[in-house]
Amino acid sequence: MNKKLPRWGSSHLFIVVILCVSIMAAGCTAQRRPGPGTMKEEPTISLYIAETGEKKQIKMEEYIKGVVAAEMDPSWPVEALAAQAILARTFTLERMETTGGVPDRGTDASSNVEEFQAYDPRRINDNVVRAVDKTRGEVVKYKNRYIKAWFFSDAGGQTAASAEEGLAYTKEPSPYVRSVQDPGSDITVPENKSWKAEFPLGFVRESIKKAAGKDPGAVSRIKIVKKGPSGRVMTFGAGDTTVSGPALRLALGSEKMRSTLITDLRVSGGKLIVSGKGFGHGVGMSQWGAKALAQQGKSPEQIIRYFFKDVDIVKEWQ
Repeated sequence: MNKKLPRWGSSHLFIVVILCVSIMAAGCTAQRRPGPGTMKEEPTISLYIAETGEKKQIKMEEYIKGVVAAEMDPSWPVEALAAQAILARTFTLERMETTGGVPDRGTDASSNVEEFQAYDPRRINDNVVRAVDKTRGEVVKYKNRYIKAWFFSDAGGQTAASAEEGLAYTKEPSPYVRSVQDPGSDITVPENKSWKAEFPLGFVRESIKKAAGKDPGAVSRIKIVKKGPSGRVMTFGAGDTTVSGPALRLALGSEKMRSTLITDLRVSGGKLIVSGKGFGHGVGMSQWGAKALAQQGKSPEQIIRYFFKDVDIVKEWQ
């Protein structure tokens, strides 16, 4: 609400004060609206368990433990796990606020990673419990709104410059995303430092059709049409068809085509051969980067601020 409140003179103010005193004396039960920064209670959320079809009520912090345990290696440093907890909590609240959680399931959250976040309470250990407890209630905001709490595995050296570059996301601005050197690229696993994938051309044709909504015809050549500032492919071309880089990666399989940070792209022997580095879309926090920064002694909040700019980390509940 951007309407300006009326400016009252002293006589009006005197009348209001008298009325308030009279109402209070009569046992007024009116409540004040909580202002910005007012502490909330830890919410209980509804969670859809995809594996069983069950719907359950669960306290937010207990849910976050299951998310952190599933999204990051529970044996990693507590500070890295704690940074993941802050983002997981932010992601959940932002989705609940903007989309109502998972409307198709009628719940606030889902254990299906394609619908929401990964969730596996069987992996919870002492590290995870400490990480979640030490950041209890902490979320990330930009101009008093929850951010899109993006994270991924490894940036291949440099994180994406924008959500558009890494995710083809243009629905709303995300000025808190920035491109930084990924310190995790030095300690990551070999398959993130350099990977190679092969795809039959028939499958590539169907994947382009799925991602672009247009049949490119028989594929004999794939070219890079546009790269973003961090070097990620934003657009591929096949014949007279162009297709979003992030969309084609998902259509081909994001576990196999590990990123859009491509180092080689060619067609040979009836296959598309792609080489690259990194793992994930590259937007926001690198998990391997979080691990590296934690090993350097950085706090969870410092890790978050390394990957996101101009953000506030606030405590929503005790």
